[in-house]
Formats: sequence, structure tokens, C-alpha cells
Amino acid sequence: MYEIRTIGQPEASRAIEFIIAEATRRNKAAVIAVADAYGEIIAVMRMDRGSLASIKIAQHKAFTAAREGKPSKEIGNRVRSAESGFDIAYLADERFTGFGGGIPVMVEGRCAGAIAISGLPEAEDIEICQMAVDEVLRHLTGT
Repeated sequence: MYEIRTIGQPEASRAIEFIIAEATRRNKAAVIAVADAYGEIIAVMRMDRGSLASIKIAQHKAFTAAREGKPSKEIGNRVRSAESGFDIAYLADERFTGFGGGIPVMVEGRCAGAIAISGLPEAEDIEICQMAVDEVLRHLTGT
């Protein structure tokens, strides 16, 4: 028997609050999704003015990052690679996506969940999402 560490509602709330504050500071609106270690959604928040299309995209980014334990952008880069690319449909779940902005929360070398943002330019989705992951990890580790 083994135990799985997974982020929960307190970490999801912390990430969402952090992202809302940062996006608001930048005068932007986004959709935020947080998934547990299995890739299942804990929380979703669409900020006022956030894109409706981004709701599902953010959830898929979080799912992908948690299930693969890698940033969703990395999966996308592998799919698009001319030399080593593959059809993402082979991953057997329509929730997998290659859009950047989903980042796993790694605790002691294992994926404890993921945070994702959608609705901003991809580089900004990734930047703010990484900031939120770092904030959650600071809280979890006490550093």
C-alpha cells in the first residue's frame, strides 16, 4: 500500500487568490483551474471578463500537467516536434492538450496536482502560473 500526496482545497484557494491578484495588477482577466494529483479538478475560477472558451482550456491544461507531471507546453512541444512528434489522441483522453499554461506542483519528486491559467497570451499564462505554483510550494514547504 502507498500514499499519494495531493494538493487540496486550501492550496487551490491560495493559487486562485494569488493569480487573481496578479492578473488584476496587470489589468487582465483569466480562467484558473487547479487539479489534484490525478488530474481531476478541485476548483475553477473565471475572473470577470474572462473568456468563456478558456474555461475548458484551463481545465484541460491542469489535467494534462497533473497526469503527465510535466508542463502542458512541454507536451505540446513534443506533439508538434517534426522528429519525435506524436498524435496527442494516442494519450487516449480528449482532455489532454498541448497549450502552455498548465504546470504541475511537484512535491518530493512526485506530482501532487497542477495549476493552470488560460485567457492571456501563452507566455503570460505560463509566467503567472509558475508564480502561483511557487507560492503554493512555499506554503507547503514553509520556505
